[in-house]
Amino acid sequence: MAVKKTATRKGKGATRKGCAELRPIGVIRSTIKKRSEAPKQGSEGAPDAWLDMSPSVAEGLDGIKAGDDILVLTWLHQARRDVLKVHPRSDPNRALTGVFWTRSPDRPNPLGLHRVTVREIAKNRMRIGPIEVVDGTPVVDIKPALSCVQDF
Repeated sequence: MAVKKTATRKGKGATRKGCAELRPIGVIRSTIKKRSEAPKQGSEGAPDAWLDMSPSVAEGLDGIKAGDDILVLTWLHQARRDVLKVHPRSDPNRALTGVFWTRSPDRPNPLGLHRVTVREIAKNRMRIGPIEVVDGTPVVDIKPALSCVQDF
Protein backbone atom coordinates (compact mmCIF):
# COMPACT_ATOMS: atom_id res chain seq x y z
CA MET A 1 0.00 0.00 0.00
CA ALA A 2 1.52 3.30 -1.04
CA VAL A 3 1.19 5.89 1.67
CA LYS A 4 2.37 9.47 1.48
CA LYS A 5 4.49 10.23 4.52
CA THR A 6 4.58 13.71 5.96
CA ALA A 7 7.87 15.39 6.72
CA THR A 8 6.79 17.38 9.78
CA ARG A 9 4.30 16.68 12.54
CA LYS A 10 2.81 18.84 15.24
CA GLY A 11 1.65 15.94 17.41
CA LYS A 12 0.85 12.27 17.35
CA GLY A 13 -1.28 11.54 14.28
CA ALA A 14 -1.04 15.07 12.89
CA THR A 15 -0.45 15.59 9.17
CA ARG A 16 0.19 18.59 6.98
CA LYS A 17 -2.88 20.35 5.64
CA GLY A 18 -4.10 18.67 2.48
CA CYS A 19 -2.24 15.40 3.12
CA ALA A 20 -3.64 12.09 4.26
CA GLU A 21 -1.89 9.18 5.85
CA LEU A 22 -3.32 5.68 6.02
CA ARG A 23 -1.63 2.91 7.92
CA PRO A 24 -2.83 -0.67 7.44
CA ILE A 25 -4.12 -2.24 10.64
CA GLY A 26 -4.30 -5.73 9.18
CA VAL A 27 -4.47 -7.87 6.08
CA ILE A 28 -7.05 -10.20 4.55
CA ARG A 29 -6.09 -13.87 4.11
CA SER A 30 -8.48 -15.27 1.51
CA THR A 31 -8.83 -18.20 -0.85
CA ILE A 32 -9.36 -15.60 -3.62
CA LYS A 33 -5.91 -15.28 -5.17
CA LYS A 34 -6.65 -13.24 -8.31
CA ARG A 35 -8.92 -10.26 -8.89
CA SER A 36 -10.67 -12.13 -11.71
CA GLU A 37 -11.79 -14.78 -9.17
CA ALA A 38 -13.58 -12.28 -6.92
CA PRO A 39 -17.36 -11.91 -7.14
CA LYS A 40 -18.69 -8.37 -7.64
CA GLN A 41 -20.24 -8.34 -4.14
CA GLY A 42 -19.79 -10.47 -1.05
CA SER A 43 -23.37 -11.72 -1.25
CA GLU A 44 -22.67 -13.18 -4.70
CA GLY A 45 -20.71 -16.23 -3.54
CA ALA A 46 -17.74 -14.71 -1.77
CA PRO A 47 -15.99 -16.90 0.79
CA ASP A 48 -15.20 -16.20 4.41
CA ALA A 49 -11.64 -15.03 5.04
CA TRP A 50 -9.31 -14.35 7.92
CA LEU A 51 -8.48 -10.79 8.91
CA ASP A 52 -5.03 -10.83 10.50
CA MET A 53 -4.68 -7.76 12.71
CA SER A 54 -1.38 -6.08 13.40
CA PRO A 55 -0.37 -6.93 16.98
CA SER A 56 0.02 -3.19 17.67
CA VAL A 57 -3.74 -2.62 17.19
CA ALA A 58 -5.18 -6.02 18.19
CA GLU A 59 -6.38 -4.57 21.51
CA GLY A 60 -8.87 -2.53 19.46
CA LEU A 61 -10.85 -5.74 18.78
CA ASP A 62 -12.05 -5.75 22.41
CA GLY A 63 -15.85 -5.82 22.44
CA ILE A 64 -16.28 -7.49 19.05
CA LYS A 65 -17.73 -11.00 19.23
CA ALA A 66 -18.76 -13.81 16.91
CA GLY A 67 -22.08 -13.00 15.26
CA ASP A 68 -21.48 -9.23 15.13
CA ASP A 69 -21.80 -7.39 11.83
CA ILE A 70 -18.92 -5.02 11.13
CA LEU A 71 -17.78 -2.76 8.31
CA VAL A 72 -14.29 -3.53 7.05
CA LEU A 73 -12.56 -0.78 5.09
CA THR A 74 -9.87 -2.06 2.76
CA TRP A 75 -7.28 -0.56 0.44
CA LEU A 76 -7.96 -2.22 -2.91
CA HIS A 77 -4.27 -2.48 -3.75
CA GLN A 78 -4.75 -4.02 -7.22
CA ALA A 79 -7.12 -1.28 -8.40
CA ARG A 80 -6.33 1.21 -11.14
CA ARG A 81 -6.29 4.75 -9.77
CA ASP A 82 -6.61 6.56 -13.12
CA VAL A 83 -10.17 5.40 -13.91
CA LEU A 84 -13.05 7.87 -13.65
CA LYS A 85 -15.74 6.09 -15.73
CA VAL A 86 -16.66 2.41 -15.94
CA HIS A 87 -19.34 0.15 -17.33
CA PRO A 88 -21.26 -0.86 -14.16
CA ARG A 89 -20.60 -4.49 -13.18
CA SER A 90 -18.10 -4.65 -16.10
CA ASP A 91 -21.06 -5.03 -18.48
CA PRO A 92 -20.24 -3.30 -21.80
CA ASN A 93 -23.97 -3.11 -22.56
CA ARG A 94 -24.36 -0.64 -19.69
CA ALA A 95 -23.53 3.01 -20.26
CA LEU A 96 -20.26 4.42 -18.98
CA THR A 97 -20.87 5.81 -15.51
CA GLY A 98 -18.72 7.87 -13.15
CA VAL A 99 -16.93 5.67 -10.64
CA PHE A 100 -18.42 7.59 -7.71
CA TRP A 101 -21.85 6.20 -8.68
CA THR A 102 -20.55 2.62 -8.83
CA ARG A 103 -18.94 0.04 -6.57
CA SER A 104 -15.99 -0.36 -8.97
CA PRO A 105 -12.67 -1.03 -7.24
CA ASP A 106 -10.96 1.14 -9.88
CA ARG A 107 -11.09 4.74 -8.62
CA PRO A 108 -8.78 7.56 -7.51
CA ASN A 109 -8.69 6.36 -3.89
CA PRO A 110 -9.52 2.65 -3.96
CA LEU A 111 -11.16 2.19 -0.59
CA GLY A 112 -13.34 -0.88 -0.24
CA LEU A 113 -16.32 -1.01 2.11
CA HIS A 114 -17.49 -4.48 3.15
CA ARG A 115 -20.31 -5.37 5.53
CA VAL A 116 -19.38 -8.77 6.98
CA THR A 117 -20.27 -11.03 9.88
CA VAL A 118 -17.68 -12.02 12.45
CA ARG A 119 -17.57 -15.83 12.51
CA GLU A 120 -14.73 -16.41 14.97
CA ILE A 121 -12.09 -14.48 16.90
CA ALA A 122 -8.76 -16.05 17.81
CA LYS A 123 -6.27 -13.66 19.46
CA ASN A 124 -5.39 -11.08 16.78
CA ARG A 125 -7.34 -12.82 13.96
CA MET A 126 -10.99 -12.75 12.97
CA ARG A 127 -12.72 -15.05 10.52
CA ILE A 128 -15.19 -12.82 8.69
CA GLY A 129 -17.45 -13.13 5.71
CA PRO A 130 -18.55 -13.16 3.16
CA ILE A 131 -15.91 -10.85 1.72
CA GLU A 132 -14.95 -10.45 -1.94
CA VAL A 133 -11.34 -9.30 -1.71
CA VAL A 134 -8.07 -10.77 -2.91
CA ASP A 135 -5.64 -12.43 -0.52
CA GLY A 136 -3.19 -9.84 0.81
CA THR A 137 -5.60 -6.89 0.70
CA PRO A 138 -4.67 -4.33 3.38
CA VAL A 139 -7.32 -3.39 5.95
CA VAL A 140 -7.36 0.27 7.00
CA ASP A 141 -10.25 0.34 9.50
CA ILE A 142 -13.08 -1.57 11.14
CA LYS A 143 -16.34 -0.06 12.36
CA PRO A 144 -19.52 -1.49 13.86
CA ALA A 145 -22.35 -1.94 11.35
CA LEU A 146 -25.35 -0.18 12.78
CA SER A 147 -28.90 -1.19 11.98
CA CYS A 148 -30.19 1.63 14.17
CA VAL A 149 -28.63 4.55 15.98
CA GLN A 150 -26.53 3.41 18.93
CA ASP A 151 -24.42 5.39 21.36
CA PHE A 152 -20.82 4.14 21.39
